[in-house]
Amino acid sequence: MQSQVASARATGVAVRFEGVTKRFSSANGSYTAVDDVTFDVPQGSFTTVVGPSGCGKSTLLNMTAGLTPCSAGSIEVFSEPLSGINRRAAYIFQQDALLPWKTVAGNVRLGLSLRGVDADEVRERSDEWLRRVGLSEFADCYPFQLSGGMRKRAAIAQSWIVDPDIMLMDEPFGALDVQTRRLMQAELLRVWSAARKTVVFVTHDLEEAIALADEVVVMSAGPASTVVGRYPVRLSRPRDLLDIRTDPGFVELYGSIWATLRDEVLRSYASGGTD
Repeated sequence: MQSQVASARATGVAVRFEGVTKRFSSANGSYTAVDDVTFDVPQGSFTTVVGPSGCGKSTLLNMTAGLTPCSAGSIEVFSEPLSGINRRAAYIFQQDALLPWKTVAGNVRLGLSLRGVDADEVRERSDEWLRRVGLSEFADCYPFQLSGGMRKRAAIAQSWIVDPDIMLMDEPFGALDVQTRRLMQAELLRVWSAARKTVVFVTHDLEEAIALADEVVVMSAGPASTVVGRYPVRLSRPRDLLDIRTDPGFVELYGSIWATLRDEVLRSYASGGTD
């Protein structure tokens, strides 16, 4: 595992947060969501971000996507300052962005079609991605005909088919039941392992964060949330996500991170923090 992280770092930094601060203005004054956030995401790595409700995890992801600008500090993407929409990233939101009037195949093909890719290539690549995520038999179905897990698989194919350098994921499996969530985590790691894109994955679930990641970044309670811990995950890959939670290394790391996160969760609860 250490050699994998070292290799990722050797290829460069995909995303660099340098003193990133985000303030929102309202009729009641100014609110600081995140304050002086600084860390690097190595190219090809899987980084998870955890923290209590209301700590600005989604805000950080939105700034990385270029959906909202920093109030102070800077974000670099492959050594270039980010200005406007991050064209090198794709974003999977908490709620999937499947269009209800399009079939599964139509949704998966959408990104390529909007980019003007030749129709034959669009078909070929979408067929391949539907096969990868196990939805070939459901290509002509509509989103309302799919289970929650199948919709998430379609959303993964929809986002990854455009071959982004960076995948941003905001609580993508939060609404799924435990069994389906484990299966989707394994599916995500399988797809990531084949392509080794850079992933920044936001979650409330510390177990999920450790099971997936090369590094776990812990945010403090808000307002003015900042990074209070960074924990490399030295569990070997590929990972058996059904049994990994009983691995002594997993248990030890969970205890170390929870010792930091617990205090922040209690602070957030005491202040009534919410997402």
